[in-house]
Amino acid sequence: MSKRLLILVVAAVLAPRALHAQIYEDVGIRAQGMGGAFVAVADDATATWWNPAGLAAGPFFDALVEYDRIRTTPQTNVRALAVAFPALGASYYRLPINQMQASAATTAPGASSREDGGFLGVYGLTFGQSLGAHLVMASTLKLERAGKTRTDLDLGALARYGALQLGASVKNVRRTEFDVAGGSFRFDRQARAGLAILGHSDGFINNITLSVDADITTTKTVLTDVRHVAGGFELWIFKRQVGLRAGGSTNTVGVQGTSASGGFSVSLVPSSSVKAFLDAEYTNGSDETRRSWGIALRATF
Repeated sequence: MSKRLLILVVAAVLAPRALHAQIYEDVGIRAQGMGGAFVAVADDATATWWNPAGLAAGPFFDALVEYDRIRTTPQTNVRALAVAFPALGASYYRLPINQMQASAATTAPGASSREDGGFLGVYGLTFGQSLGAHLVMASTLKLERAGKTRTDLDLGALARYGALQLGASVKNVRRTEFDVAGGSFRFDRQARAGLAILGHSDGFINNITLSVDADITTTKTVLTDVRHVAGGFELWIFKRQVGLRAGGSTNTVGVQGTSASGGFSVSLVPSSSVKAFLDAEYTNGSDETRRSWGIALRATF
C-alpha cells in the first residue's frame, strides 16, 4: 500500500461520521398532531425543542411530561419533560440512539440491551429576548450525554405582525461530536422555517391556527434522508376546553412518502384557573419516518 493511499484510509477511519439525527417531528404532541407544522406556532413548553423563541408567544407558565412511541423498525420511544415561562425554559429529552445510527457501534458505553439500545439525554436551558415589538430571538443551551457529556446550542427567531407569525430555528449549531465504541460521531445542523396565521373569536370556535413548515436542511435518519414540508391546523372550542388538530407532511428527498396526523387536547380541570390538559396524537402514512403515537399531560396558566 502506497503512503498516499495509507493516509487516505487513516483519514477516512478517523474522520467523524455524521450521526443520524432525530427529526423535529419526534417530539411535541401538539406539533405532531398538526403534521409537524409548528416552528411558527411553538407556544407550549416544547418550544424548547421546536423553536426557543416561541416561549414568548406562550402563557405565563406551561409544563408538560410526554411519551412518544416511534413506530419505525425497531420501535422505540422518546420521553420529554419541559417547563416554560415567556423568557425562560428548562427541558429534558430522552432520545433513543438506535434511531440515530443503525449500527450497534453507536451504542453508548455502558448502555443496556433494552430495545432502545441506549439513549442520548439532552438537558436544556432556554433564554429569550425581545427585539422591539415584533421580533423575539432565543437560544437553548444544551448538555448532551451519551457516555460523555457535550455542549451544544439551538437558536430560534419568531416575528409577529398582526395575525401572521414567522418562525425559524437552527438545531445543533456547534455540531457536537461523541466518542463512542464505534468511533467518533457528529450531529449535523438542522434548520427549519414556518409560517402561521392565528385567529380568535367569541363564537363556537375560540381559536384557530393554520400553519406550514419546511425543512431548510436535509437530515440523515436510519431509514432515509429527510426534508419535510408540512401543513396543519388547530381549533380550540368550548371556551378552550377542547382542542382539535390535524395535518400532513411529505418527504421531498430520499425515499419519498407522505403522512397524515391527527390529535386532540381535553381539559381535565375545566373550572380551575390552572388548566390541565391531556394531549394525544397519532401519525401514519407511507413516510416511514413519520409513524408514531404519543400522549402528554400538560399544565398551563
